[in-house]
Amino acid sequence: MQKPRLNFWQIWNMSFGFLGIQFGFGLQMANMSAIYEYLGAKPDQIPMLWLAAPLTGLLVQPIIGNVSDHTWGRLGRRRPFLLYGALLTSFALVLMPNSSTLWMAAGLLWILDASINISMQPLRALVADMLPDEQHTQGYGVQSLFIGLGAVVASALPWMMTNWFHLDSSSGTGHTIPITIRYSFYVGAAAILMAVLWTVFTTKEYPPENLAEFKRMKAQKSGLAGSTREVLSALKEMPSTMKRLAWVQIFTWLGLFCMWLYFPVAVARNVFGAVDEKSTLYSSGIEWGGLCFSMYSVVTFVFSFLLVSLSERFSRKTIHTVCLLCGAAGLLSVSVIHDKWMLLASMTGVGIAWASILSMPYAILASSLPPARTGVYMGIFNFFIVLPEIGASLGFGWVMNHVLANNRLAAVVAGGICMIIAAVLVQFVRDESAEKRKG
Repeated sequence: MQKPRLNFWQIWNMSFGFLGIQFGFGLQMANMSAIYEYLGAKPDQIPMLWLAAPLTGLLVQPIIGNVSDHTWGRLGRRRPFLLYGALLTSFALVLMPNSSTLWMAAGLLWILDASINISMQPLRALVADMLPDEQHTQGYGVQSLFIGLGAVVASALPWMMTNWFHLDSSSGTGHTIPITIRYSFYVGAAAILMAVLWTVFTTKEYPPENLAEFKRMKAQKSGLAGSTREVLSALKEMPSTMKRLAWVQIFTWLGLFCMWLYFPVAVARNVFGAVDEKSTLYSSGIEWGGLCFSMYSVVTFVFSFLLVSLSERFSRKTIHTVCLLCGAAGLLSVSVIHDKWMLLASMTGVGIAWASILSMPYAILASSLPPARTGVYMGIFNFFIVLPEIGASLGFGWVMNHVLANNRLAAVVAGGICMIIAAVLVQFVRDESAEKRKG
């Protein structure tokens, strides 16, 4: 089927759900390590406690991708999963900041991440479903814009609660999570529901061209056994572009994982000089780390507007390489910064990289995928995000304890080195859509 071009507002509505999804991710990334430390976790325990994030992505995304490939109903193919995932995510966001023990928080992170993945993967596939090849970059660019905007607000919410609404940011007595974090998670729960409902009710999906054939394939490939066979088959037949992008993703997300795990607590301890996680100084450092995340999200939001026009002048490979090097420079510069305001400058480079990470690999990949398998391949592509994160969760605690002497700042620098490697590997990727246009 020749897909019609969609106007800007149709793409806007289709992508709006990512604004809410990013509230879940943004709150998690800026606050989970601090929540763990509030509840008594040690630095070398944090990577293992984060295992839920990548492992649920590994298990959930390919299965949801395959099931959504073979779903059709009143809400269409992808939209039912957006809705169910949003409802579960909101539930987990409300419960998370009320955790009373370390393992309660860790368990809720499993629920939260699984729920986010149920919504996120079909929303990625929706762009490939609905847009012609020449609009893929624009579609993923608009998604990147909403991800940046959502993260701006989500990451800064605890800081806003303290400085705008004058709530007490100290943890109080015992292992209590501050009220600023609790209220921020409640706001996030409402935001994801509203944003996803907007996309669900303003976007109309295309039905299968041959409904009888679609139903036959659904009968063959539905269920856990059918999904497993389909995922294994797709892995064997993976396009060459996807294989090379896999290595880019592995090193990119190793770098990001190091940053997300340790940047906020590194700011609190290495820049603010806090030694006690129950102190107001420590809470202020965590809030500033969240504000730094908000800063890179502001840059992501602004830079996303430029990505489409840049892709018309330069190759997507060149753009992604340069953006990853900007991110690496931002993370490496943290090692020599002692002024909290200068950290905002470092996050500019990270924001440029993040805008590209959220769009360019998917735009390059989408044109190389068979339409009938878009969902399952988007899910499999997530393997190359979560597998390095699982490796880091299982092994980086040992590195922190025995190599980096539990230096959280050194972990952030290691993330910058990983991004440099990813930037080099981009040059070995084949962009099939770009080659066709030149031909």
